[in-house]
Amino acid sequence: GRNAAAAEAAPETTVARFAAAPGICIAPQYVAEDLIRAEGFSDFGFVAAEAGIAQTEMLARGDIDFGIDFATALIIPVDTGAPIKVISGVHVGCYELFGRENIKSIADLKGRKVGVGGNLSSDPHIFVSAMATYIGLDPQRDIEWIVGEAKPAELFAEGKVDAFLAFPPEAQDLRTRKVGHVILDSSKDRPWSQYYCCMLAVNAAYAEKNPAATKRVIRAIIKSADICAAEPERVARLLVDGGHTEQYDYAVQSLRELPYS
Repeated sequence: GRNAAAAEAAPETTVARFAAAPGICIAPQYVAEDLIRAEGFSDFGFVAAEAGIAQTEMLARGDIDFGIDFATALIIPVDTGAPIKVISGVHVGCYELFGRENIKSIADLKGRKVGVGGNLSSDPHIFVSAMATYIGLDPQRDIEWIVGEAKPAELFAEGKVDAFLAFPPEAQDLRTRKVGHVILDSSKDRPWSQYYCCMLAVNAAYAEKNPAATKRVIRAIIKSADICAAEPERVARLLVDGGHTEQYDYAVQSLRELPYS
């Protein structure tokens, strides 16, 4: 409430720029727009970005102030000294690993083609590499990575790759069409379900200069995650009306399945 906010230090800045990356699992940042403005940010907006390390590089450069991205896309740049801070979890796993009918487990990816999008720094490549390493495969040697402009979901549906990592609403679409089957669901299957998937990060200089403002943004995002959990239909309509996705039914299904709570 406004009374609680008024008892705190005012935000040191009225500027908060977020990355607008593809995917609807980051719905809390779109829900948060009004909440962030109510926290005192008159200059709030989104900057077009690609999910993954490319977005994290924008965050490190200060092109954006905040970003919600997958844990691995944040950890790798942090290890190299990128000036970012991971400040909150947003939700547990949202991705699902799909495979052909003759692929029953991650171990069966050995010698197979896995679609990962435009490059080998993408979230799908990093995640599947982590899964493969966890069960003893060498991701560089044992898996044939398929990169390119074509979407991995389309390649999978056409039978051109054997597996790929699906994000909402791709997984909901494939399950409806009965294309392939789920090898791993990160929201349910251990150990992946025990870790945050999407996390909120901030440019380090922004956080150090604007601690009260950073705290207010965190609060707005956490409130927004609660709204995603409590009112998936309302949030799905917001995503469709905002042009973040086209399929209302898939958006509702995604929001109901994602463990925002």
